[in-house]
Amino acid sequence: MDYTVTAAQHDKYNRLLSILSSYGSAAVAFSSGVDSTFLLYAARAALSDNVVAMTASSGVFPKRELEEALSYCERLGVKHVVLNINEMEIEGFAQNPKDRCYLCKKDLFQHFLDTAKAENMAVVVEGSNLDDEGDYRPGLKAIAELGIKSPLREAGMTKNDIRALSQHFGLPTWDKSSFACLASRFPYGENISDKKLDMVDKAEQIMMELGFKQFRVRIHGNDIFLARIELLPEDIARVLTEDLRSTVHDALRKIGFTYVSLDLYGYRTGNMNVFQDEVE
Repeated sequence: MDYTVTAAQHDKYNRLLSILSSYGSAAVAFSSGVDSTFLLYAARAALSDNVVAMTASSGVFPKRELEEALSYCERLGVKHVVLNINEMEIEGFAQNPKDRCYLCKKDLFQHFLDTAKAENMAVVVEGSNLDDEGDYRPGLKAIAELGIKSPLREAGMTKNDIRALSQHFGLPTWDKSSFACLASRFPYGENISDKKLDMVDKAEQIMMELGFKQFRVRIHGNDIFLARIELLPEDIARVLTEDLRSTVHDALRKIGFTYVSLDLYGYRTGNMNVFQDEVE
């Protein structure tokens, strides 16, 4: 899809630059996703060298995303600080309660605040946009409590605005698929472990290498593991062709999944939230 940037979107971008300039300096929580890449680009434009990118290296962050984050910061010429974070050390995280994201974000962004202070950055900024306000996102509560700035939301930007402007500025992520942290692949109440996170990471890497663009591999079970693959509706017929179906099944079995299933509803954001609401 090609975007045409509107006058209203240009106005929002100028508003964003004004907001960022008012900080004087900023540390950007950078995941290499669509939103944070655009935010880092804008922060560099608004603040020049008074910007630091911060990325968490952890079990819930896909390895390919860290590699992309490192590469982009090098190309943009932005100082990049990588923090080694172990979410398993956060009290309650491994038990995967419904407020897991709150617990994780509160811990992660406290690390970011400490790092920003050490780097003499005035504020920490993160990349949530207006569309993020419609789903159940307890992490936004943690961000608000810690005083983290959300300039994309303040500037009134939606995901569509960000993709359009990203394409306009030639950012590599303008058409990148959305991928939340790997912990979001677990139903609430099922334990999270390093082993299971690694299985999900490897499974999604396989799906990406097979050419699927937007998908999720959900994991169910604590002893016997079931993979539930969510694909865009137009990709469901493709994965059911004999060769590809066998390839996916055998590859995920090799990772450690006992059963490999296909969700007939297909991909949708916040699916685990919908699932939880339906079973409660």
